Amino acid sequence: MHVGVLGAGSMGSLFAGLLAADGTATTLLAHEGAHVDAIRECGLRIERADGSSEVVDVDVVTDPAAVPSLDAVLVFVKSHATADAATEWGGALADAHVATLQNGLGNAETLAARFDSVLAGTTSHGAVVEAPGLVRHAGAGDTRLGRWDGPTDDPSARLAATLSAAGIDTEVVTDPRTALWRKVLVNVGINAVTALARVENGVLAEHASGRRLLRRAVAEAARVARAEGVAVDDPIAETVAVAERTASNVSSMRQDVESGRETEIEALHGAVVERASDHDLPAPVNRTLADLVRLAQASPDRGHP
Repeated sequence: MHVGVLGAGSMGSLFAGLLAADGTATTLLAHEGAHVDAIRECGLRIERADGSSEVVDVDVVTDPAAVPSLDAVLVFVKSHATADAATEWGGALADAHVATLQNGLGNAETLAARFDSVLAGTTSHGAVVEAPGLVRHAGAGDTRLGRWDGPTDDPSARLAATLSAAGIDTEVVTDPRTALWRKVLVNVGINAVTALARVENGVLAEHASGRRLLRRAVAEAARVARAEGVAVDDPIAETVAVAERTASNVSSMRQDVESGRETEIEALHGAVVERASDHDLPAPVNRTLADLVRLAQASPDRGHP
């Protein structure tokens, strides 16, 4: 199986590196930059949580016209870049099974409007690009994947088996929408608050103020999920457990804010507010968190404490 990975950020780099290290034919689809240059020149160094590391040769393509024939593509661009990436790379991916493991709501719908075969799911692995050519595997977790529209089928099973063989344990699910919402609820409870307060995930579970914000944001979003027909069981407890399990992690949204990058606020808290409005549900906490992150993004000195 030849797997493409679209996006050379933290998660794209990690998955491409782990697949290539296992011997899977892997091509990283990315834009030019220092990170891509370093991978080309010296390989991709994967630093593991136990302190060990390895350097892996990963093929990189930056020209959509030069993409080889691919069986499947894992999409890891930021949510706000999904539509543009589908347009830019779409011609090269037309015959592949396109799988999104991105954060947030709306990515699968965007891809389904462009591609015939779309898979969707979530992953709880964590990663950070520490320097050009160096990705740190910050934590392992579950990965779930299934056909977006239609019954679970062979492409889902084949891709899941390929990922599992590379150390990314992947479960095939029949209802990826539920998996996506569960991940959204966790992200809604953690991401914006840690980004704005500039704290690690575990601080939310340790302090009453953090627990209050987490609980209120998740409770609002869970009402929206249920209004959309998605069954969610005790999402507050699940989010607290994730915050405790990833206590030392710096959330991706905090990384983006501190680095001056655009965040995924619109696909998370923003999307929850929009869908709450569709169902005539209030979402004042998520609306406030979304607006505060938008202000942080607009600040000329963002990224500087």
